[in-house]
Amino acid sequence: MLAGRYRLAEPLGCGWEGEVYRVAELRTGISRAAKVFYPERNPGNRTARFHARKLERLRHCPILIQYHHSEEVEVGERKATCLISDLVEGEPLTELTERHAGRRLPTFEALHLLRALAVGVECIHQTGEYHGDLHAGNIVVRRRGVHFDLRVLDFFHRGRISRENRQMDIVDMVRIFYDAVGGPERYASQPPEVKTICRGLRVGLILERFPTAERLRRHLESFGWQ
Repeated sequence: MLAGRYRLAEPLGCGWEGEVYRVAELRTGISRAAKVFYPERNPGNRTARFHARKLERLRHCPILIQYHHSEEVEVGERKATCLISDLVEGEPLTELTERHAGRRLPTFEALHLLRALAVGVECIHQTGEYHGDLHAGNIVVRRRGVHFDLRVLDFFHRGRISRENRQMDIVDMVRIFYDAVGGPERYASQPPEVKTICRGLRVGLILERFPTAERLRRHLESFGWQ
């Protein structure tokens, strides 16, 4: 049981900050996600408060999970904070990639995925915010026809909001794409359309061509095939 209101169903994952579970509301049976923060990672409840407030500010961005409320729970003899949010259906991008031949996505599928990610991150950046922790393990994917429905999890607080922090999100998106199409082992044989985006993973070249998430998204929607 959790906070007397939820029944634990199964663990969904764990990280540096805490553990995430699938839970069911006792009164309705509706499934939710519950993230329990390790007390030592949440001094003065600052970490949980940061996540909750950021999710609330960005709740209009469909790429993020929808936060509901917080609970105080007991873990052993200690009290901890738990954030209740929508349960995200799908699978981690890492697992999706592993299931494909050669453990990589076909180029056209990877481009679709990158566009979906760029659209979502552009929405975050338009508010002046940034994500700060984009990687394949933090992205949950559900296929819908030719589209990818994505949700990105967690955040990382790199200090004050800045242009540099938003640009690191762009570099991280390009790295996710680079790894999804095969990483360094496949890069030499990639078509020009891929290399134009990845730019050899050189940060300066990536940001020269894609200084904003909007520029990356516009490129993906308009480039010509060679």
